[in-house]
Amino acid sequence: MTATRDAAQPTSSTAEFVVPTGADAGAARTRLVGGRVVTPDAVVENGEVVIEAGVIVGGSTGEAAEPAGTAVVDLDGCWLVPGFVDLHVHGGGGASFSAGNAEEALRAIATHRAHGTTTMVASTVTGALDDLAAQAGVLSELVEQGDLAGVHFEGPFIAENRCGAHDPTLLRDPDPADVRKLVDAARGTARMMTLAPELPGGLASVRLLSDLGVLAAVGHTDASYEVTRRAIEAGARVATHLFNAMPPLAHRVPGPIAALLEDERVAIELVNDGTHLHPSVLALAFRSAGADRVALITDAMGAAGMGDGSYPLGPLRVEVVDGVARIADERTPPGTGAIAGSTLTLDRALRRSVTVDGLPIVDAVRALSTTPARLLGLGDRVGSIEPGRSADLVVLDEALTVVGVMRGGAWLARS
Repeated sequence: MTATRDAAQPTSSTAEFVVPTGADAGAARTRLVGGRVVTPDAVVENGEVVIEAGVIVGGSTGEAAEPAGTAVVDLDGCWLVPGFVDLHVHGGGGASFSAGNAEEALRAIATHRAHGTTTMVASTVTGALDDLAAQAGVLSELVEQGDLAGVHFEGPFIAENRCGAHDPTLLRDPDPADVRKLVDAARGTARMMTLAPELPGGLASVRLLSDLGVLAAVGHTDASYEVTRRAIEAGARVATHLFNAMPPLAHRVPGPIAALLEDERVAIELVNDGTHLHPSVLALAFRSAGADRVALITDAMGAAGMGDGSYPLGPLRVEVVDGVARIADERTPPGTGAIAGSTLTLDRALRRSVTVDGLPIVDAVRALSTTPARLLGLGDRVGSIEPGRSADLVVLDEALTVVGVMRGGAWLARS
């Protein structure tokens, strides 16, 4: 790779790129040449990435001639970034991970892969414990076969006053025995659980999750600053969609936001869809925590990659109007219910972060790929373009629109 630069902004020219098919798609060795390669530290102009057996092996080899079986792909005018890693996603393509159906889950996975997310953790929605355990059993099989990176339980151990798009009749306190039941149902694939630490059993459950190697996430909470600090000391390491579903930051009563932002041990999730956060709030979070602690997520429900309409979210119904998902509540006018996740895909989050919010593309990619991969303990395998990492890659045109996705060295067909 040559000629590094710190430039971050796309230009207005149009790239020509066609996803390789046939022999090129199945080549034993692939060279991606001529594009702008986004590494963890810089943008490499006219970069080169060499892939063998699904793994990045380096840049230019200096060989006089290509070995037999090498496919050379020209990325002139394109960006090359690592595959996106989504810590928090409920569904997409009209499908939901909470359906307890493997075929439906695979449809959601395929939708997000087409938008560049090559690693994702499936998030559930508040439900009865037995239903959540059954869902975890189905999702765990998809983790074991490599389609998912883990399971995230969002609810039922959350505050009723901050439940958002979760059925309040199904909420319960985080009894450690119930927490353990869900973790066990996931058969070693549970990666994260969101809970409200101020509830009875909350801090004990945080300690249990930490002992079990499961990320404890503070979210959908009314916790005070002091209780949040105690939760972090007990092992909480993630802020679930910071700012959303928690008390606002106040100058005399700082609440959970200040505690989560200030502690370097905590990674903060942000939903950058233009609805969940004002741009100034996103900028505040990046300035306070830095891209090394920010994980951009979708929190997407089944409408991601689809159009407006009515969709299920766990036991609730959601109406999507102008791309914004809200709970369908007969007591409120249409389009005014609580925000119910998002219809976001991570390629849109990248475009917005760079073109609207003005983030350097290196920082945006770090928050989309490198930081969440590290948080999941997968940083040595995915999340960056470095030798030894899986060839999970996304090709973007100059407008930062996805034009090609590679996972494990294989090109994925785009829907």
